[in-house]
Amino acid sequence: MHEVRQPNTDWGQELAEFLRRQPGVGAVRLQPSSRKIEVATIGEVDLSALQHKLHETMSGIDEQLRQQKKTKVPLGFNVRQSDGSTQISRDTCSTVEKMWLWREFEWPEIDQVVEAHESEWKELATFAVICGVCGLAGFTAEQLWPQSDWIAHGIYLVGVLAGGWDAAKDSWANLKSMRLDIHFLMVAVALGAIAIGAWGEAVLLLFLFSAAGAMEEYALDRTHRAVSSLLDSAPKYATRLDADGHEVEVGVEALVIADQVRVKPGEAFPADGEVISGRSASDESTLTGEAVPVEKNVGDQVFSGTLNLWGSVDFAVRKLPSESTLQKIIRLIQTAQKLRAPSERFTDKFGPGYTYLVIGASALMFFVLWLGFQLPAFTNTEETRSAFYRAMTLMVVASPCALVLSIPSAILAAIAWGAGHGVLFRGGAAIEKLAQITAVALDKTGTLTTGELAVVGCESFPPGHEQAVMELAYALEAKSQHPIARAIIRHAKAEKVQLRNMTEFESLTGKGLRGTMDGASVLLGRRELLESGPLSEWAKKLPQAPAELSEVWILGRELVGRILLKDQIREESKAVLTALRGMGIRTIMLTGDRRHTAENVAKELGVDEVRAGLSPEDKVAAVQEIRERGHRIAMVGDGVNDAPSLAAADVSVAMGARGSDAALEQAEIILMHDRIENFLAAQRLSRRSARVIKQNLTISLGVVVIMVVATVFGTVPLAVGVAAHEGSTLIVCLNSLRLLFGKNA
Repeated sequence: MHEVRQPNTDWGQELAEFLRRQPGVGAVRLQPSSRKIEVATIGEVDLSALQHKLHETMSGIDEQLRQQKKTKVPLGFNVRQSDGSTQISRDTCSTVEKMWLWREFEWPEIDQVVEAHESEWKELATFAVICGVCGLAGFTAEQLWPQSDWIAHGIYLVGVLAGGWDAAKDSWANLKSMRLDIHFLMVAVALGAIAIGAWGEAVLLLFLFSAAGAMEEYALDRTHRAVSSLLDSAPKYATRLDADGHEVEVGVEALVIADQVRVKPGEAFPADGEVISGRSASDESTLTGEAVPVEKNVGDQVFSGTLNLWGSVDFAVRKLPSESTLQKIIRLIQTAQKLRAPSERFTDKFGPGYTYLVIGASALMFFVLWLGFQLPAFTNTEETRSAFYRAMTLMVVASPCALVLSIPSAILAAIAWGAGHGVLFRGGAAIEKLAQITAVALDKTGTLTTGELAVVGCESFPPGHEQAVMELAYALEAKSQHPIARAIIRHAKAEKVQLRNMTEFESLTGKGLRGTMDGASVLLGRRELLESGPLSEWAKKLPQAPAELSEVWILGRELVGRILLKDQIREESKAVLTALRGMGIRTIMLTGDRRHTAENVAKELGVDEVRAGLSPEDKVAAVQEIRERGHRIAMVGDGVNDAPSLAAADVSVAMGARGSDAALEQAEIILMHDRIENFLAAQRLSRRSARVIKQNLTISLGVVVIMVVATVFGTVPLAVGVAAHEGSTLIVCLNSLRLLFGKNA
């Protein structure tokens, strides 16, 4: 069973740790721009094993290298940088460096890491099966031929070699680095059991140990496959339209912003963009977990890796493929799986010291029972088990396998579930902290509301000319892309408003638009357009728009009117806030909007507390004040103005699609496709993860305490100790997998 070790957050320290664990490697040289890796080896090296370890290490630091973050390395290592290349090496003399043999390796992609994990658990499972079969065959031989024990011992030996091969290999690598871990404990106990003639117990121990290792690797494989499935959904080629509208197949990496791409039914969208012609629906379950197809019409967004279901669609590329939603998700998950929760760091520090403690306690127990209580050193009788037998049993039952796996197995499973359901966690700390919050602050625009205006009314003065007002507005806004224009265009198309021809189009900076229709000037803009012209006295008598609405005025030949617009509340917001209150979490709205507007939205949604008219600094002060009241607070936002308050909160959550780069960079949790209900799913998942971690710790520690006490008093056979120890490890792994397969939404 492989030790679960989460890498350091600093890529330089991680590479230094890689060198420390590989005695045959002197240096690593990286060129991120050309994705080239060179490794300096010393003497004979197992290149296959070295490549596997290198791939595992690189998968954890790839994102940091992309961001070109600076690094520091521990004492005993050097960093050299030149011409885009970075070399980290052991602190050695120039003579030793001349003996290095440089070998070039392929920069690992995540699917290579997934394949490595898959082969690992299958290999361990094969060894476990061989060991188990040999154990049963050896037991049968003992019963059939009790006088010819060499037959049973020979079969048992094959089982020991199969079940102990992986543990012995890892133990040898660690011993060369002067380290001891649980693999060494298992090998030592198995050899000790053989030394006292307990062949069956030795095979049972190694069978359960290798079976638990296979289960652990299978769990890791499942979490990596959640990311691999996203990569598989990313298309490699795209059908680009040239200037004449002809189709040209190109590699996805060749696409640039504003390219026009055609996607046919059954194909995946190769980049993020906006539909410019055609109509269809897309399957976005790979990004959000939502099984219901999403309709796509002109003006709608499409996302890389999602599947076009039935209609041919042309779209304009709005983001480079490397910066698409899909690629951001993949990079975030890769980083998240390598960032450790606080409790994980505790077990990392606890594990090695505990291993030495177990070995020391077992040795002490042997000498105390042998020399102090006069028990036989190695000879077992029907009445008394030897001191060595009891010491071996203590070493087994006190080993920390299940304890070491308790937290990271649950964290990795939770991250994988979130990745498949539109919730991205930046590491285990976010999961642990989210479970502890007692209050959540939410921005209004773009979080509780869609952030997109919608037409809710059209008025003319005098009444009766509403259709003409909408036609003029549609004609002026038809080629514009600002939020009011998009709302008017959507509404006009839905109402089948005639698109009339507008000439001499002109933008009035800060005021609105001007055009000419049928020889008459037409204006569209703010109320100031009327109040500053010849109609100023009459305009003062016009009714004001309600506080929660926006208005845009249209002035034509013998025609004055306005269109009323409103930021739409997300349909799911009310249900989410109700559920959060049911969980004992206080909800607070923090917004820069006017109080009247904010209170209307809050009343409709049922928010516990409203704070309106806030600047970014005010939002930070509000978050800090709520924390001072004793709350652990999460902040949910999407804009640049939310980034400071996200940083001030205990847990920062950003809306993924609308979120600004500043908000996404600051956030510990990202809700894909702006689905506010995913925050509720994340909250439930974090609480369930906390319960699973507590269960795992209770199981692992409880079994250790009970079995250690029983062993000290000599009431536990080695076989029972083996079964209890490895059984608890299997239970912990299976319990964590419930997070991966369970329903948390």
